[in-house]
Amino acid sequence: MAEVVRVLAGRWPTPGHRALGEMVVAALVPVAQMPPRGLWRAKAGVRNVLLSSWLGREIDPPAPDGDPVGEALVRRYLAAYGPATAGDLRAWCGLAGLPAAVAAIREELVTFRDERGRKLLDLPDAPRPDPDTPAPVRFLPAFDNAILGYQDRGRIIDDAHRGLSVAGERVVLVDGRVAATWTVEADTVVVTPLRRLSRADRTAVAEQGRELASFLSDDGSDRVRVAASPR
Repeated sequence: MAEVVRVLAGRWPTPGHRALGEMVVAALVPVAQMPPRGLWRAKAGVRNVLLSSWLGREIDPPAPDGDPVGEALVRRYLAAYGPATAGDLRAWCGLAGLPAAVAAIREELVTFRDERGRKLLDLPDAPRPDPDTPAPVRFLPAFDNAILGYQDRGRIIDDAHRGLSVAGERVVLVDGRVAATWTVEADTVVVTPLRRLSRADRTAVAEQGRELASFLSDDGSDRVRVAASPR
């Protein structure tokens, strides 16, 4: 991206490098990130290639009637995160103009109302577990869509800890809600509770933490440390 921006800056110096990179290249030119960026336990600079080169064909132009890409995006989002509001969809993808896509497929969707009376959309055959289904302890990576996938993040994280969702903190879910953060120190998974955890919850967190530590370890060690709960 820096190489492309340097070329563009020679012709359009006024906007600045960041604006050229974010607004011109990233927003207007379809590209794909090339390996080795994002490989397991490997780091590298971001390298981009034209999406048409990556796919081996030209990118399909927009359809003259309707928005099949937008409609597909709505279906894919609901398949992962429904039931959800139209506002949740916009917050997740940051795209405007999706109300038309939602309206185009409205007849194939089902609707519900949440406890605040908001309309929730979903696919008709999507799984919807019983509200009393137990939610096991889960360790989430930074910026996980379970948190970022909705406009109302209060459904999974308390307002007091809302900033964690955009600060790159890795969190632990207990009974379906953010209850702790976690990190790795040497070969140990360290859990820091955000609220008091019951003895059963601490046991469940430690068990799941050991599985994570074993997965991350080169030698299969499963060391985990759960810090004291705040008073």
